[in-house]
Amino acid sequence: MAGLPLKLIIGLGNPGPEHADTRHNAGFWCIDRFAARLGGSLRPHARYHGEVGRVTLDGRELWLLKPMTYMNRSGMAARALLDYMRIEVAETLVAHDDLDLGVGVVRLKQGGGSGGHNGLKDLITQIGDGFWRLRLGIGRPANSEEVIDYVLRRAPAAEQTLLDGAVTAGSEAIGKLVSDGAEKVMNSLHRREPAA
Repeated sequence: MAGLPLKLIIGLGNPGPEHADTRHNAGFWCIDRFAARLGGSLRPHARYHGEVGRVTLDGRELWLLKPMTYMNRSGMAARALLDYMRIEVAETLVAHDDLDLGVGVVRLKQGGGSGGHNGLKDLITQIGDGFWRLRLGIGRPANSEEVIDYVLRRAPAAEQTLLDGAVTAGSEAIGKLVSDGAEKVMNSLHRREPAA
């Protein structure tokens, strides 16, 4: 089975130490974990409004991007890198937190709407909706009016353990996408149970 021809992996989050451990930064965690697995790292790059890195996987070079523009302006960083490197939207994967999935669940899909996620909303506005999404479930608060506080808070220990498992599974899924393709990864993630 042919792998997915990815060229750019974007992790969504907010910059600064006050946001580093919050649920909304699950995409950042995933990209950092993926880079570390391959011996890579990300460094600030003004042209792309974020932290950028490159890794090689199965002989293929992948760009990594963490926008440092705050979540609701993530598209600006993505647009800058896609344009300069001539990368197609369909060659892009975005790792992000997802309120609509249970804590620790990981799913993969291509295209679709933003689901109210401000980072995805801005990406869709800036580059279109044809990118792949690696959705990292963070659960949803019982009261919908608490969503903003919920995503910008640190998860309790038991939930954080599940989130860490999701981030690890997500980082591994990125590598498998390149080698095995989307269908195989989707099936694998669908069968995976969130585990401590």
